[in-house]
Amino acid sequence: MGKHQKHTKLKLRDNDNFAPNEIAFVGTKCGVISNLVNKVSKKLIDYKLAYFDASHSKETITTSIETYTFHSKGTAQILRNSALNKFNQRIQFSQYDFVFINGNHYQGSKQILILDNEKEASVLKRLDQLNNIQFVVKLTEGAKFFDFLVAEKPQIKNLMCYEITEIEKISMHIENLIKEKIAPIQGLVLAGGKSVRMGTDKGTLQFYGKNQRDVAIELLEKNNLKTYLSVRSSQEIEIEHKITDKFIGLGPFGAICSAFQSNPNVAWLVLATDVPFVNDAVIQKLLKYRNPSKAATSIKGKGKQFPEPLITIWEPKSYLLLLNYLSQGFSCPRKVLINSDVKIVEVDDDLIRNINTPEEFKAARKEINE
Repeated sequence: MGKHQKHTKLKLRDNDNFAPNEIAFVGTKCGVISNLVNKVSKKLIDYKLAYFDASHSKETITTSIETYTFHSKGTAQILRNSALNKFNQRIQFSQYDFVFINGNHYQGSKQILILDNEKEASVLKRLDQLNNIQFVVKLTEGAKFFDFLVAEKPQIKNLMCYEITEIEKISMHIENLIKEKIAPIQGLVLAGGKSVRMGTDKGTLQFYGKNQRDVAIELLEKNNLKTYLSVRSSQEIEIEHKITDKFIGLGPFGAICSAFQSNPNVAWLVLATDVPFVNDAVIQKLLKYRNPSKAATSIKGKGKQFPEPLITIWEPKSYLLLLNYLSQGFSCPRKVLINSDVKIVEVDDDLIRNINTPEEFKAARKEINE
């Protein structure tokens, strides 16, 4: 008999130790590390970055009240009593593109080794933590590879090596590490709606001589996106790539969450079946202006007030946001977009018209056929 498994086996988010993407600086004093992080972060202002360090205070600071002080300019100072726990940190750091770690205190899944002649004993002590060095930085011109390093890790001399003053080059190397982890995009065509106003399944309406859900799938596949059809369990649709709703009764919100549950490591380009005027140019524009640093990249009509959640690329980091809104009793994906850091891409209103009633269907089909 196989081993009994108590919990449903879900696909895990591809995380590093504490964050989706992290690197630890090892080999020199804490002050040198924080100074370098500061300089590099100024070169990478297009990304959401965090620095993870330990307190150097001898006293334990515990407060009877946790304080959140918000500034009108959008910054906040937060004082919390919080124990370190990698699962909590992964939630905390889920919205960041890259987290820098002070490797003197915590082990990162990737490392940058700083060669500091005075810190030989410190590096020897952390030798087992240096299991995925990305590149080397020399603190001074005369900084050397320690003999035990070369003996243990002969490949180390083949790694890129920078002077600590080469901030531009170091920043570019780190930017490449950020870009390497940008999620691939897959398509999700929503065909699980009840189509109450239409009176018939909107996915089977034929504006172009075939089911609109097939037209939408082809539109995304034409742009090299592996595409899935989102369906309710009661729908009998024979198709190889489909995702059945696991979040029941939540409409499109549940469909997006179900897609992320099936694969939390891709971005989902979500497309409704009731927007027949969305064409190749709209999809290409959405893909071209995608900003993976944001929670989502969303199409908005030029004359509309709000973005269209069902013509949107939802990034992996948005899954946590969606679940947070759900836990508060909200199941409107537009509400999540409006209140999150998203990239808006504007198109003509005509291209994203919703077709909801039999009258609208007849008029739209006539317009398309003309």
